[in-house]
Amino acid sequence: MSYQEDPELAALRQRRLRELQEMQARGGAAVDPAVLAQQNAEAQRREAERFEVMRRLLTPEARERLARIRLAKPEVASAIEQQIMSLAASGRLQRQIDDDTLRALLERIMPERREIKITRR
Repeated sequence: MSYQEDPELAALRQRRLRELQEMQARGGAAVDPAVLAQQNAEAQRREAERFEVMRRLLTPEARERLARIRLAKPEVASAIEQQIMSLAASGRLQRQIDDDTLRALLERIMPERREIKITRR
């Protein structure tokens, strides 16, 4: 599957395009279309690079879990991706990250849940 076919990437592109259009509308000033196109192309390039790195570093099951997490909690998914990228950059990854390893990373990143007990009298 190529990165052009990824629905998540397409959604990110659409959202970024809407944000840029809203910024332009709020500013009231004319934004140079060449600058806008260059910013959009740069954002697409960064997203494509991120997608390709995650494709190489994660097993299909781990990518699927990360995609589900991104739908529910995008900030947690971004934090996980940043941690994976830093692990890869430092050379501490010897193999692909599988689903169990991803779950262990999630447990370290996710804030502690408070346990709520209800006592009936």
